Amino acid sequence: MQPLRYAINVTLDGCCDHNAGIADEELHRYWAEQLARADALLFGRVTYEMMEAAWRLRAGVRPDWMADWMEPFARTIDAAKKYVVSSTLDRVDWNSELVRGDLREAVQQLKQQPGKGLFVGGVKLPLALAQMGLIDEYEFVVLPRLAGHGPTLFSGLSKYIDLKLVSRQEFGSGAVALRYQPRT
Repeated sequence: MQPLRYAINVTLDGCCDHNAGIADEELHRYWAEQLARADALLFGRVTYEMMEAAWRLRAGVRPDWMADWMEPFARTIDAAKKYVVSSTLDRVDWNSELVRGDLREAVQQLKQQPGKGLFVGGVKLPLALAQMGLIDEYEFVVLPRLAGHGPTLFSGLSKYIDLKLVSRQEFGSGAVALRYQPRT
């Protein structure tokens, strides 16, 4: 069974709004390496549409706004297989497949496939998956910034999920990657 890993950037005060993040070369390189460890990405509609708008390479060409050091991340996410959980989208492309029906059953079927693992991003979908006990690993890159607004992680979680720290990595910016697994 392949693991389902939740990975996200978050400010010190819990904000996970992508506009509140810190974008630097070291973090982009790190996330490109992490995404390359996954066989596929799992997104809800909102995250899928946001990531596609930002990182899809049209005809393999880097947009003018993208710095050279962002390109490896863009190429990695552009090429990745993606599953999109949505009841409102009729179709997806960008190496993507729609996931419909019972969420627990669909994700369990994806996890049963052989492979290195699945990565999930976003806010609402990971909340639902955490409540179902389907996330095998949590990775938070904690950014040295206070945002003073949301959205925040796991707002509305109905029960505690106790975690154990399995790794930690510090970056030159002061960000820290913390990787956890649920306590059994």
